[in-house]
Amino acid sequence: MNQSAGDWPIIESQSSLLSVLPVALEESRRRMVLIAAIFALLALSTLALGIALPKRYSATTSILVEQSNIIGPLMEGRAVPTGVVNRAGIARQVAFSRKVMNEILEAGGWLAEQPSALERDKLSERISDRTDISNPRPNLIQITYTDPDPKRAFVVTEKFAELVINESLATKERESRDAYEFIDSQVRQYHAKLTEAEANLERYRRENPDARPGIDADVNARIGELRRQIETSRMELVDLQSTEASLRSQLSGESEISMVQTRAGQFRARLAELQSERDRLLLNYTEQHPDVVRTQHQIADLQEDLRREDERAQTRLTDAPTVLDGSASYNPLYGELKSKLADVGSRSAAALSRIATGETMLAQEIERSGRIAASESSLAELTRDYEVNRDLYQDLLKRRENARVSMNLDAERRGLSFRIQEPATVPLRPSGLRLLHVASAGLLLAIATPLALLFGLIKFDPRVRSALRIEREAGLPLLGSVPSYRTRVQRSRTTRRIAMAAVLVATVPIAYFLVFTLKLTHTL
Repeated sequence: MNQSAGDWPIIESQSSLLSVLPVALEESRRRMVLIAAIFALLALSTLALGIALPKRYSATTSILVEQSNIIGPLMEGRAVPTGVVNRAGIARQVAFSRKVMNEILEAGGWLAEQPSALERDKLSERISDRTDISNPRPNLIQITYTDPDPKRAFVVTEKFAELVINESLATKERESRDAYEFIDSQVRQYHAKLTEAEANLERYRRENPDARPGIDADVNARIGELRRQIETSRMELVDLQSTEASLRSQLSGESEISMVQTRAGQFRARLAELQSERDRLLLNYTEQHPDVVRTQHQIADLQEDLRREDERAQTRLTDAPTVLDGSASYNPLYGELKSKLADVGSRSAAALSRIATGETMLAQEIERSGRIAASESSLAELTRDYEVNRDLYQDLLKRRENARVSMNLDAERRGLSFRIQEPATVPLRPSGLRLLHVASAGLLLAIATPLALLFGLIKFDPRVRSALRIEREAGLPLLGSVPSYRTRVQRSRTTRRIAMAAVLVATVPIAYFLVFTLKLTHTL
């Protein structure tokens, strides 16, 4: 009893897997035909599904977008190349447009059956769903099209690339041409505005001669100059008046007629002096003294000179007398003062005239300055309108020439260019799930499904199938078990089931072998 009690924990600790495997083998022998049938059915069904699965062939092409070339640095600042930011999005819009899709339908042969408009839309939607346009790199566009027909997949992909390039270049050309036409229209509008502004400014200047740029500075300078001239003339007039008063004061102290000493009178005065000198010398010397003799000779010479002078005076008196009563004449200082006074008077009159003329001109210039100030706002507004229109017009002229160069670049396809980096090829193998994948998955499913069903039956069937389970659930040791005995009929039936199961299992590799042989020989 103790020994039996010590054996129970060992029995309970045995692996459940070891207890399940014999039961599973037994159940598989009992239901081998069903298991083989399930295996064969699943394997052959998946094989048939793989054969019937429509093949999908994918063709791919890559378009390289070249932005930098030799034209770019040469035309920098003169041409604006048309850039593309989201190339894949733009290519998708171009590729799925109605115009492109109509050409794709024609290239793929779908229009041969003359579908209706609704059918065309459905075909276009299916083609769009089977077309993938991506942007692997910033300057690379990749187009992939999938179709059951490999040749049509190639043709459609190649046509997509051609149309995307042509439409993109046409869009660029149209875009640059539209930009040029828009700028050209703006140039014409601003030319008309500039011409009108020039005419208004010219008319205003013609109607207002003083409305010229910088005329106010000239007028102010002229006013300052006139004021300086008036002040100078006034100061000069004050000086002249002071000089005139001084001359009049000097003139009042001079006589018009003055007594003059003639030459004969001088001789007589000198003769009197010599006679006095001789008398003085005779008081001290005799008549033979050299000084007395010399003085006597001088007196004789003066007497002779006096005689000749009297004769000349008589001759001048008979011709043109210049003295009054033989001893009076006009005062030369008086005449000089009169002349200076007359000159100062004329200069004073001239200064007064200059002051009056300057004040008149100053009043005119001040009035002119008022008119200029009144017209300055209108002139400034007209000038501002003219300058704004002129600057905008000149800027638009430069932009129009830049747009013309850009348009010519796009027309000659010298700017942003597209090039087929990887051309499309006819796909040789289908893409996606192929027969090999489906058949392999079918074999795994055909093997796993019967095993799962068998273990599920063992787990959830309440019947007792092992001695270990009896010992575990009853808590009593099992002394022995009697195996089942099969009769000849049962053995014959078992043999037939084994043969049928073998046939079912053998059909699977045979079918797989035949299918893959046909596949390798391209028969299937």
